[in-house]
Amino acid sequence: MLVVIANDLPPAVRGRMKLWFVEPRPNIFVSGVKDSVAKKVVEYLYRHCPPESGLLVFRQTSKAPGYEIHGVGDTRRRISLISGLQLVIEKEAPT
Repeated sequence: MLVVIANDLPPAVRGRMKLWFVEPRPNIFVSGVKDSVAKKVVEYLYRHCPPESGLLVFRQTSKAPGYEIHGVGDTRRRISLISGLQLVIEKEAPT
C-alpha cells in the first residue's frame, strides 16, 4: 500500500497519479500497488515534484514496523523517530 499526501502537485504529476491511485480528498492519494511499482512511483515523484510540492509518502514494507515515511520539501508536518518508530507530528489547532 502507498499513501501520498501533498501540499500542491504539478498538474501533469497529479494526472499521472490518478492512473494508479484513488484520490479521496484533494492531494491525498491512496493505492494498493505492489512493492516494485510503489518504488517506481516514489522515484517518479522525487524526480518530477519540486520541493514546494511538500510530499509526505507512506509506504508499506515487510520489515517492522511495517511502513516507511518519507518527506520531500515543506510538508507542513514533521517526521519524528521515537523508539525506532517513524511518527508524524501534526500541529495542534489553536483553542
